[in-house]
Parts: sequence; structure tokens; C-alpha cells
Amino acid sequence: MSTDILLPKLGFSMSEGQVAEWFVADGKQVMAGQPLFSLESDKSVTEIEAPATGILKILVQPEETCPWGRFWARSNKTAARAVR
Repeated sequence: MSTDILLPKLGFSMSEGQVAEWFVADGKQVMAGQPLFSLESDKSVTEIEAPATGILKILVQPEETCPWGRFWARSNKTAARAVR
């Protein structure tokens, strides 16, 4: 089972944002609640936590601007079980 990681909407007027930095590399295990990436919007930079435990698959690279609601990454829980 995988969990889609979407660009969170941090304010009413927010329509897009970009990853300033990924804290976990693609293909590495991430734990729910662990800092995952920093999100840069027109007004701030915010640290976003992983919503679920799993193996991270990054779909958006740093400094790529994306609209609100787009998939940024996936966390694959099935793959995480196999790694343990």
C-alpha cells in the first residue's frame, strides 16, 4: 500500500509552491512524522513531515514549481516491510 504525498495548501491564497530541500533521499525509508522536505511558497518556507512510514519515491525535484494538490512523492509501506 502506498501513500501519496501532495503539495499541502498552507494558506487560502496559496496556489503553488516548490521543494526547497528534501531531507530524505529517494529510495530511503521514512517514518511517519519525520521531517520530509521544506516547502517554499511566496510567503514562507515550512518544514513538512511524512504522513506515513514507507520507502520514499520522489516525483518533484528541488526548485521545481508545482500547483497545489499535485503528487510530490509516494511512500510505499509494502516495500518498507521488505527492507526491515
